[in-house]
Amino acid sequence: MYSKKRQQELFEISKSFLNSELTVSDYDLLVEALNFHEWKYYVDNNPLLSDKEYDDLYQKLEILEQKYELAVKANSPTQRVSSDLNDQFKSVKHYSPMLSLSNSYALEDLQEFDSQIRKLLLGVEDKINYFVEPKFDGGSIAVVYENDLLVRAATRGNGIEGDDITANAKTISSLPLKAKFSEYGIYRVELRGEAVMSKNNFAKKNQIRQEIGLDLFANPRNAATGGLRMKDPMEAKERGLDVFIFQMAYASDEKGESRIMQFVSHDKAMSVLADLGFKLPYKEMPLAGSIDIAFETCRQWESDRDAFDYEIDGAVVKLNDFELQERAGSTQHHPRWAIAFKFKAKQATSKLLSVEFQIGKTGAITPVAKVEPVQLAGVTVSSISLHNEDFIKQKDIRLGDTVLIERAGDVIPYIVKPLTELRKGEEVEIAFPSDCPFCSVPLEKSEDQAAWRCVNPSCEEQNLQKMIYHVSKEAMNIDGFGKSIVEKFYQLGWLKDIGDIYNLDYDKISVLEGFGEKSANNLKSAIDNAKSNSITRLLNSLSIHHLGKRASKLIARQIEHILDLARWTEESYTEIKDIGPVVAKNVISYFSIQANIEMIKRMESFGVNLSQTEDDKPLKIADDAIFKGKTILFTGALQNLSRKEAQTLAEQQGARNISAVSSNLDILVVGEKAGSKLKKAQLLETITILTEEEFLRLIGKA
Repeated sequence: MYSKKRQQELFEISKSFLNSELTVSDYDLLVEALNFHEWKYYVDNNPLLSDKEYDDLYQKLEILEQKYELAVKANSPTQRVSSDLNDQFKSVKHYSPMLSLSNSYALEDLQEFDSQIRKLLLGVEDKINYFVEPKFDGGSIAVVYENDLLVRAATRGNGIEGDDITANAKTISSLPLKAKFSEYGIYRVELRGEAVMSKNNFAKKNQIRQEIGLDLFANPRNAATGGLRMKDPMEAKERGLDVFIFQMAYASDEKGESRIMQFVSHDKAMSVLADLGFKLPYKEMPLAGSIDIAFETCRQWESDRDAFDYEIDGAVVKLNDFELQERAGSTQHHPRWAIAFKFKAKQATSKLLSVEFQIGKTGAITPVAKVEPVQLAGVTVSSISLHNEDFIKQKDIRLGDTVLIERAGDVIPYIVKPLTELRKGEEVEIAFPSDCPFCSVPLEKSEDQAAWRCVNPSCEEQNLQKMIYHVSKEAMNIDGFGKSIVEKFYQLGWLKDIGDIYNLDYDKISVLEGFGEKSANNLKSAIDNAKSNSITRLLNSLSIHHLGKRASKLIARQIEHILDLARWTEESYTEIKDIGPVVAKNVISYFSIQANIEMIKRMESFGVNLSQTEDDKPLKIADDAIFKGKTILFTGALQNLSRKEAQTLAEQQGARNISAVSSNLDILVVGEKAGSKLKKAQLLETITILTEEEFLRLIGKA
């Protein structure tokens, strides 16, 4: 991103600025220098300035922007909260989704979790027991073994896919390069673990860094996650990381058939992993016969957290029995059979200095509090989201207040409340703008929304955010086209809207500092690949308010060309199941704006696909499909099919898979040891109950 020469220049410029009075002529260079130091800190994990020095430079930037009433640059650090995104690794898909965990903070939360578990597992409550394990504060990874050899390691990423860090993971001595899974009939297995740095190692590394004049690591977690992302595996090895394995998430034989259930329970699977040479987070299997006992274990670990060799920020309570885990199931966000118990967040106080207003891709205006920098759970906090105007008013937060801050889950800074008893009468109420801070068009807010929005389709800052989202992995997935590049091209005047992304001058890019001909060609290739994306991706990438991935998919199934939507009515949308009037009105509004239509037409002229692809089309269902128009649910252990295979067969016969037993369910297919779902279905006369054999016979697969 920055040449070695340019890094040296920006470092020297920064040092000079620290000891100088700056003028408006220094503004552009100061913005570049601060962006460079943010990159060194958040992405390269190798800061060149101390926190105090960076803060002094940042304050000089604020003074310049206020004193000279400058047209603030879109890439000024005052306009955003820094990011730790890194585009240097390729993405790989996990064999099993790495879901998040729901959180608990007190005994009552765990008891509610236990109550929900018992409702899900009616009839087998006597089999319920819990496994409790410490929640290490490091970097989550997924490691894959095939034919007994370690073949892949990846970060959690978005839960579906993560960054490939295999080379770095192989340098971690506590992670076996070979393990005899074949003795258990396993050909491929995916394990979940946490890469961490011990407290002692952290202290030693920082002592060495201090002695040789390097800046210190902020905390063990940053040192560990930074080590996973080093470009040179030998540098990753130098970090001296450990990996603790906490889950066998996927296991199959050579035919792809699951082998998880042979281990029966989590504790037995972990015992096997220990025998195979993996490092576990505990010496003895911490089983709990009741949720109260599990809570006592969590509280004991919270009390003793400083005695652990590694940083822990909580504990995880999970159902021990694998069959019960499968019956409990998962949401799209988290497994229902596990919950994290979060230790009490560390808090601090700071002074609210100012509030900046940022804009998102859908026009939402977000107030961001600027506070005196404060160390909180090992991280310096200076910017905190205030969410919206209602949040500010409800908490009565004022400029000049001393505020109580905590990092929710040790991740997101959050203002708990102002300390009103410390007010001196000089505090000022925060004035929320009535006009967009970037284009001066009056803001609007609907009755059912908390956010004020800029509805000006020509708002340049909003369009910048749309372009940043458009190229991201979540949208058009243009590899190597990160936020900083979008901002750079925008600054140079090469990008004004999404359409310009597909009409770049690669000759100019090739001579841009930090690029070169190879980088320009790689970017061109990535953009050309994106041109053939499905219209599902394209619709989602347009940043239409409330139009997410699922709604985009449902709409894409119904159209041959994206511009067909310019003729759609609200009824056209609401006739689609799961598309409501809010989404309908927003999409209609977008396609009623001629500038949007013209932009999309320009994209098509540049080669962007606007027509339905095979990925957009629904499964072809025959008119005589046996389950056409029906909803279906599978429960229990199927003997002839995997759950996914059964669901696919049902969809091919016109059924729609759902996840719960209710009056909306038409068919329940039961395997062995079907539990509460079967009992509930038997009480509802409208549900047809089939065995696996009957299901296969009906679809002609017996």
